[in-house]
Amino acid sequence: MTEAIVTKFRVGGMDCANCASKVENAVSRLPGVTEVGASYTARSMTVTHTGVPVAAIRKAVKAVGYAAAPADDPMQTRAGHADDHFEFDEGPWWRTRKAMLTLSCGSALAVAYLVGQVFPEIGHWAFLIALLVGLVPIGRRAVSGAMHGTPFSIETLMSIAAIGAVFIGASEEAATVVLLFLVGELLEGLAAGRARASIRGLTDLVPKIALVERNGETEDVQADALRIGDTLIVRPGDRIAADGDILEGSSAIDEAPVTGESVPNAKGFGDAVFAGTINIDAVLRVNVTAAAADNTIARVVKLVEEAQESKAPTERFIDRVSKVYTPGVLVVGALVALAPPLLFGGDWNEWIYKGLAVLLIGCPCALVISTPAAIAAGLSAGARRGLLLKGGAVLEGLRTITAVAFDKTGTLTAGKPVVTDIVAIGRTETQLLSMAAALQSGSSHPLAMAILAKAKEANAPVPPAFGAKALAGKGVSGNVGGVEVLLASPSAVAETVAISDDLASRIETFNDEGKSVSVLLANNQVAGLFAIRDEARLDAVASLKALRDSGIATVMLTGDNRRTATVIGAGLGIAVKAELMPEDKQRIVREMRSAGQVVAKVGDGINDAPALAAADIGIAMGGGTDVALETADAAVLHGRVSDIPAMIDLSKATMGNIRQNIMIALGLKAVFLVTTIIGITGLWVAILADTGATVMVTANAMRLLGWRPKQSA
Repeated sequence: MTEAIVTKFRVGGMDCANCASKVENAVSRLPGVTEVGASYTARSMTVTHTGVPVAAIRKAVKAVGYAAAPADDPMQTRAGHADDHFEFDEGPWWRTRKAMLTLSCGSALAVAYLVGQVFPEIGHWAFLIALLVGLVPIGRRAVSGAMHGTPFSIETLMSIAAIGAVFIGASEEAATVVLLFLVGELLEGLAAGRARASIRGLTDLVPKIALVERNGETEDVQADALRIGDTLIVRPGDRIAADGDILEGSSAIDEAPVTGESVPNAKGFGDAVFAGTINIDAVLRVNVTAAAADNTIARVVKLVEEAQESKAPTERFIDRVSKVYTPGVLVVGALVALAPPLLFGGDWNEWIYKGLAVLLIGCPCALVISTPAAIAAGLSAGARRGLLLKGGAVLEGLRTITAVAFDKTGTLTAGKPVVTDIVAIGRTETQLLSMAAALQSGSSHPLAMAILAKAKEANAPVPPAFGAKALAGKGVSGNVGGVEVLLASPSAVAETVAISDDLASRIETFNDEGKSVSVLLANNQVAGLFAIRDEARLDAVASLKALRDSGIATVMLTGDNRRTATVIGAGLGIAVKAELMPEDKQRIVREMRSAGQVVAKVGDGINDAPALAAADIGIAMGGGTDVALETADAAVLHGRVSDIPAMIDLSKATMGNIRQNIMIALGLKAVFLVTTIIGITGLWVAILADTGATVMVTANAMRLLGWRPKQSA
């Protein structure tokens, strides 16, 4: 069996759902093509095939009036080909092919009107010429569409209506209708361009030039040439050119351009920073952890473009309806034109005119675009705030979630243990921190990082430690300022010295609170205790409450020990299931689904991947593993629990927008159908019913680009 190949193309000229449909139909007819997904908002197409030549796919796309080139061929994508109808790069809208055609048709119509005023006897012919300026390209598209799998296209309805109007002597109205149709197409293109610009604007956040430290010197290099392991120098006010970890320095980072978060985040050694964010306070040295093609911004753009090619259930339903709807419109138009004269003696001209108007009213543009326009805008709005959704089906499905299962570490908690309590005996807390930090200096162990971070926060000096060594399974020891120091677990310390009942009671209390305890010995005397815990994220409590207030159940599924998990769960007000293996998490998710719940699973680790795949919708937290991100249906790039209810809110807002769009599209058609049948409105109003509805639907969908989560509004 021949292995399937997936090829990604850029497609020039697609500006509406009708365009995408024609491209899909044309390419899907090629032998060897098994699946085609086209996105007019991203102007891209993904073809699954069994070795079909690229040239054959390009030819099929060209046959219906568009240009195609492999996405991984930058020269073709940028320049196009001399015989292509469309360029791939977008210039000013007034220089596009559609704008030129609209301007030509409008000018011809204006000239025809003047000729008709001066020479009334040839006015009909002048309007006929003006009509042909716009109708010939539309007719060519109708014929090519019919020959390549789309016989009942919008262009077909338009061509029949315009030609029919000429035969009944309404050439002036026919020319006006064609111009209004072209204006509507132009406005569709502008709206689609705005959606594309919203995503393309993300890539513009990354600076083109980066300051890199090499061999002790700094030099400017192209940001897209950065390699993993390079060291960036980021000055105050600079945008960070790549994803990375801070090697040196601490500063507030403005992440608003990427996440929409208005308050800068304080970051220091070891913290991750994202490409496109802004360094505010101080010089930073940053270790690059992702190449330009794989940084946060690039991944966002790639995922959104792929998502726009994946149709939501509502969109697929409307596509199926439209395949029956358009032929149905032709039948209804024919009945309106023929039945009254044949059966009731009506005037042929009058009823043919009304039948042609019905064809224009019935154009499915507004209905077909109602869903994809809203889905594209919703995906774009989410992406600009770090909410990545892998397709319209995910965006639509989120609104139906009835239960959310969370991982603990790195999801509900920050995944970074912090020192919560210090008990000093015979010394100050600062002295205690200095000795402990001296032993842990240079270690990357999470508990060591917690103590070093606390010492830095308290401005505690960190002297050198001599003879420092790790004691397997126990702790670390060394000489600090002439004092023999041991930092170890209570059980390990108990092997060396006796722990008083009072201290043992304090340790037990800390353990009951879900905290790990380390004991510091100085010259074999207990000098103090450190209590350390992975604390809940600051927004976790409010976010979980927001979910519960929406009627969504929450549960924590964790592999951590029961006592720690129970304490964290009690603080968050969430049900807890602890000491679970990956297969246990998967089993519980399946049991929840079997009980009738629609389940979202949120996690960040490899051990969450099975449960993410088992859930109705899997959501990966941003700092998580690649396995989790690839398994999940959605991703929260910036590790906020509040982004989970925000995703659900975005889904509800998008689906509400789609319902509004469908009501606008069908409502206007119903009104003008009635007014046309009873003789109040004619052809030019009929095309406005379609063009106007398309513009209103598109404009309504674009409102979603300004969506903001309720909690951060």
